Amino acid sequence: MTTDVPTAAGRGTVRRLAGTLHRRPRLRLALLLTAPLLWLTVLYLGSLAVLFVSAFWTTDSFTSQVVKVWSTDNFRALFTTPVFRQVVLRSVGVALAVTVLCAVIAFPVAFYTARVARPAWRPLLVVAILTPLWASYLVKVYAWRLILSEGGLADWMLAPFGLSGPGYGLPATVLTLTYLWLPYMILPIHTALEQLPANLLDASADLGARAGRTFRSVVLPMVLPSVAAGSVFTFSLSLGDYITVQIVGGKTQLIGNLEYSNIELNLPMAAALGTVPVAVIVLYLLAIRRTGALNSL
Repeated sequence: MTTDVPTAAGRGTVRRLAGTLHRRPRLRLALLLTAPLLWLTVLYLGSLAVLFVSAFWTTDSFTSQVVKVWSTDNFRALFTTPVFRQVVLRSVGVALAVTVLCAVIAFPVAFYTARVARPAWRPLLVVAILTPLWASYLVKVYAWRLILSEGGLADWMLAPFGLSGPGYGLPATVLTLTYLWLPYMILPIHTALEQLPANLLDASADLGARAGRTFRSVVLPMVLPSVAAGSVFTFSLSLGDYITVQIVGGKTQLIGNLEYSNIELNLPMAAALGTVPVAVIVLYLLAIRRTGALNSL
């Protein structure tokens, strides 16, 4: 009898709690979102806040110890030092170049997989496109290092034309990053083209529009939000990358590996450098917000 009373009371409490949650959907939603929002606020946004605050500290030039004294010297150095300005502009340029190349390559591939290939083959083609994402990041980058090395596959393929591979440097970095992030651009474009109503294309053809006019007036406006959505991944991942440029970039410096090199020597300066990609990506997201790309993510 003693053990049955708490059990019955516990069951009654559970029923009352379940009834309360059933009658109050907002409370139920709040409880479900508490854990992920807490994780986002404390770990993600909290770490960004600590990064931003530490960027205002300085480093003792003699002991290399962090001095927690408020100063804007690091940000002033970012804007006044030519090397830092060049690295930031080069990093943004590489991210934009990778994004443009991914879009140019991804569109015909996605059009074939979504509209031209047989329906039975389309899922297999999508899996084939996504398969490189399952491989190790370092394996793929070192594979491109071998391809672009002197006497490598690139030199062997271009030798009959009297040409040679790009070697290590900025072009190799752009090429490797384009390969790494290309699936992130193909997938949203493939989804948009697959959902494109066929009767719109037929109506455009019936009205006498050629393929180019149909592409500009019908296909591109409907697919552009998905292109912008894919660019969020290709741009942000390229802007923050620091491993690829170390492996195939030669003497090229981007903001990622410059930040990495300052972590041990000047942590506040590395934090100031780390705020630059965050600020650029936020501005990029605000710029493409009007295209509806954020709704396509």
